[in-house]
Parts: sequence; C-alpha cells; structure tokens
Amino acid sequence: MEFQTRIISVELADGTNIRVEATPLDERKVIFATRPFKEVTVAIESLTREIAEALQTVKPDRASVKFGIDIGVDSGKLTPLLVKGTSTANLEITLEWGN
Repeated sequence: MEFQTRIISVELADGTNIRVEATPLDERKVIFATRPFKEVTVAIESLTREIAEALQTVKPDRASVKFGIDIGVDSGKLTPLLVKGTSTANLEITLEWGN
C-alpha cells in the first residue's frame, strides 16, 4: 500500500511553527495536530553520534557523510525516515587517508 503525504504543522524549539511534508505510516486515521520537531531532531542527533563514533574508530584524515531524512507520522508521533540521498545509497560515506 502506498501512503499519501500530508502537509502538517511542527513546532521548533523556539516556538516557531513551520509546515512540513509528512507521510502517515499506518492505516489508522492520523490526526495532524502540531507536533514538536524535537521528535525528529533527537533521532538525527543519535544517528549522527553513532556515525561519528564509527568514524573515530577508523580514524580517516577526512570524512564526509550525506544522508536524507523524510518525515513520517506513526501513532501520532513524528518519525524520521532514512531515505535515499542519491539514486544508489541511503547513506553515503566518504573516507580519506593521506599517503
């Protein structure tokens, strides 16, 4: 089943409301009340921290990480979805070491 995206209101930490595109992830009727965007940023912080820890283990001279996040709504809560940042990968990591 393909879900249709909706435009919903989210509240930033400073109280500013913005509208974002979100995808309902279950078949239940979703009430699109304003949600705190913190539900998404906490997951991004955790994902970024885990990636940084892995990079510290391999100690490249340079590293870059690129990933895409979509927003879903699951059981009334904002849910970040790791999505394709390019046509070939959900997560693109570049590591460089000097010679």
